[in-house]
Amino acid sequence: MTRFPETRLRRNRRAPWLRAMVRETLCSPANLIWPIFVTEADEAEPIATMPGVSRHPLSALKGLAKEAESLGIPAIALFPNTPAGKRSDDGAEALNPDNLVCRAVAEIKAATDAVGVMTDVALDPYTSHGHDGIVDPAMRVLNDPTVEVLVGQALNQARAGADIVAPSDMMDGRVGAIRRALEAAGHTDTHIMAYSAKYASGFYGPFRDAVGAAGRLKGDKAGYQMDPANVREALREVALDVAEGADSVMVKPGLPYLDVVRAVAEAERLPVFAYCVSGEYAMVEAAVAQGMLERERVVPEMMTAFRRAGAAGILTYHAPFLARWLQR
Repeated sequence: MTRFPETRLRRNRRAPWLRAMVRETLCSPANLIWPIFVTEADEAEPIATMPGVSRHPLSALKGLAKEAESLGIPAIALFPNTPAGKRSDDGAEALNPDNLVCRAVAEIKAATDAVGVMTDVALDPYTSHGHDGIVDPAMRVLNDPTVEVLVGQALNQARAGADIVAPSDMMDGRVGAIRRALEAAGHTDTHIMAYSAKYASGFYGPFRDAVGAAGRLKGDKAGYQMDPANVREALREVALDVAEGADSVMVKPGLPYLDVVRAVAEAERLPVFAYCVSGEYAMVEAAVAQGMLERERVVPEMMTAFRRAGAAGILTYHAPFLARWLQR
């Protein structure tokens, strides 16, 4: 290795055009997925714990889809705030072909073919107890009965036109069961993005507010979501989901788990996604509101960190902001 002064690394940093030319990690709006919350209400409902984010009525989705298209954002991820009267212990509303998510998929598909639609496969937006599956009297989530319902939910979403179904529940064996059911029903092109390494994190609080699950959850989700201390276990989870037919996998949350993103990206050859979750978004926005951080600097830096760690794409509530920033 050469030494100073023969080597001056600052030579490659002296001008914007030169920095751009030698940049190692590239970011594009094509790397973004925009999570959108949907409500049965007639008007948008601001989410207090996620400043700048709202639950959107069905009537707004065509406009949001067109906005995503104009910004070069390739996909929208839908999350419903199911009305209390439609929630039940067994989450049966997830199987209703006319439920909020299925109608939302139809709205976006009617607006544009250029934006993909991703749907969440999990029961927590539909259960009265806030868990991701069917529970016994002791509030333990039952794996195999839950998988049966998740299969029906994924088929329901695929029939509605979802391009990507994304099991986020962390039940064992659900990816294989969903893949077999999709194939048998003729949905051979439906992509499965598995939430393979989803941790039992404290960063999900604002999301639970957004989907109306806050205050409903009885107990916690540590019995099925992953221990934040584990990486090797994440690699086992990913390998199982890949073997069962996942087309891509996800690590969630994002920034506290960049090491997991890197480990998964190095271990597997399929696309790896990261979810920059609601708590991460809320922290940035709170700091920006207090004048402690500059959104224009830290949000692109976060995106670059995900890409540098090996993420093919990022689910982020900052997607419209990032896409505009990248276009500039």
